[in-house]
Amino acid sequence: MKDIFALRLYTRVARLGSFSAAARECGLSQSQASRTIAELESDLGVRLLTRTTRAVVLTDAGAQFLSRIDPILVALDDAEQSVREGGELRGMLRMSMPSSVATREVIPRLAPFIALHPELRLDVMTGDKPQDLVRDAVDVAIRLGRLPDSTATARRIGMIPRVVVASPGYLAAHGEPDTPEALNGHRIVAGPASIVPTAWRFTQAQQEIAVELDAHFSTNENEAAVAAASAGLGITSTSEWACRRELNDGTLVRLLTGWHLADIPVHAYFPMGRATRLAGRAVVDYLVADLQRDESRPPLAG
Repeated sequence: MKDIFALRLYTRVARLGSFSAAARECGLSQSQASRTIAELESDLGVRLLTRTTRAVVLTDAGAQFLSRIDPILVALDDAEQSVREGGELRGMLRMSMPSSVATREVIPRLAPFIALHPELRLDVMTGDKPQDLVRDAVDVAIRLGRLPDSTATARRIGMIPRVVVASPGYLAAHGEPDTPEALNGHRIVAGPASIVPTAWRFTQAQQEIAVELDAHFSTNENEAAVAAASAGLGITSTSEWACRRELNDGTLVRLLTGWHLADIPVHAYFPMGRATRLAGRAVVDYLVADLQRDESRPPLAG
């Protein structure tokens, strides 16, 4: 068990590039973590990490070793889970997702899953900025939009309608656009969900219109874009998930309902590919089933 612990500690030091950060995660002092890795290197007869005053960097041997032990540690986790009575999951499950998805859709659904697996600890990392999922040992990432080309695997959870919205106060002051082209005469709020490579693209019957817009208010967080539109700062385009509450209570109004914008694909992204832990796949199965059961929400096409 000591050897397995050393291997797990090594993977965290290697990904975080820090003995102190890995030690905190594992409940050790920095000196204990350093000594454990030194003993591992001594047993293997090879240096795995290059230590400097500024960083801890993998050697070539260390990188090769990391790539080989990752699937072994995952297999050990899964073997333990598979024979546990009742199928109860344990350990740490790390998830990553945009803030809106976490606070509005995923976290409110997790209580029954956690009740089934009380020994499972969840670490949910939120934010709309790109993240090094492998370094942070993320088991499952929920991602909206196109996925980057990768050796990782993904499962499509569903499709979310993309909407154009504004507050009643903004519309009272500036009027409501009746065509996509009329957006050019309005103030635009740009957030991550509204960014399209060149323009907002609308379709109606056989007609397609691409409207290039200059933002008057920009933010890198989707929640901030929804807040800005709710405050009357302008018109934004976002996912229906991100503003469902505001649409329901009248804080925001959906615009250009006769026009369609491309739906947003939602994927569960597994950075470790086939080596993803059983708990990661279990939570995705649960979320997919719960979304499909929720008859009060628009159905998601998987």
